[in-house]
Amino acid sequence: MVIICATDYVTDLCNGFQAGQWLQNAVSQLFFHRKRALNIMNKVNLYRSYKIAGLLAGLLLLVIAFLCSLMFGINYYSLDRIISAYQNFDGSNEHIIIQTTRMPRALIAALVGGSLAVAGALMQAITRNPLASPSIFGVNAGAAFAIVLSVVIFDVTNITQYTWIAFFGAAASASAVYLLGSVGRDGLTPIKITLAGSALTAFFASLTQGVLLSNGKAFDQVLTWLVGSVAGRTMDMFDSVYLYMLLALLGSFLLASHINVLAMGDDVAKGLGQNTVFIKAAAAIVIVLLAGGSVALAGPVVFVGIIIPHIARFLVGTTTAGCFRIALFLAHCCWSARMWRRALSPCPKKCP
Repeated sequence: MVIICATDYVTDLCNGFQAGQWLQNAVSQLFFHRKRALNIMNKVNLYRSYKIAGLLAGLLLLVIAFLCSLMFGINYYSLDRIISAYQNFDGSNEHIIIQTTRMPRALIAALVGGSLAVAGALMQAITRNPLASPSIFGVNAGAAFAIVLSVVIFDVTNITQYTWIAFFGAAASASAVYLLGSVGRDGLTPIKITLAGSALTAFFASLTQGVLLSNGKAFDQVLTWLVGSVAGRTMDMFDSVYLYMLLALLGSFLLASHINVLAMGDDVAKGLGQNTVFIKAAAAIVIVLLAGGSVALAGPVVFVGIIIPHIARFLVGTTTAGCFRIALFLAHCCWSARMWRRALSPCPKKCP
């Protein structure tokens, strides 16, 4: 009996020791995971702080670059002079230059740069292709060809008509790229859509050059527009398209969360209940409005739509909304800095 009791006592001690050891392990694991979770939360909060600081810094750079594009040039105008040009307009050359040359140029540059950057980021997210941009996928080339063809055939000179023609050309080109990229058993793939966009870009560019070479008058008329510039633009040009482009920018931010889901793949997006056809159609309309309006205002500008999204993604990660915001600021700053550099360049034919 004593032996049995001693055995039971030892067994209880062992079980108690094992239970205590298990409890100790559980508590240590709990503290370990709690510490790890706190580290992750601290990193997330730090990352958010960096994002907010980056957005504020980008906004500050945008304001500085915008003001510099208004103040500096062949002639320097102080900030008080710029404000007085709108509050106390006296018809002087300085006030006329500020209102009719520098302000439209700065506004158009900011709008075009931001629109192309957001359009490029949107195309890269939807197609999951790092080379996607309006210039490479033929959207800009199609809009440019439509405008050149309308100038040659219908003698169009009104900027409002340019806008609708550019929208039509961009939509037709984007549809053609999508159809060519979807041909085959595999359907739409990043490689196929890139090849289709490059092929149509070269096709529309060759047609544009052929039409211009066959018509010298049209060549002289659209030459300055084809090189991609904001020089010589007026507020009437800005007023004719800015509303559509701002609505498209707003639509891109509304689509950002859906684009994040769509970027994981169509099957995953459908499994999460997303209407992928509607999201892609809405994104296509936004891209056409942004790229078509940019071409109508500044001509076929390249590289902004492909480079700026990569820089923004490097700074804020793959989040679509954050990429859009940083891309807007970076594109605005790049275009404003470009105008500032050209304004300070010693060129006697430089506009004021």
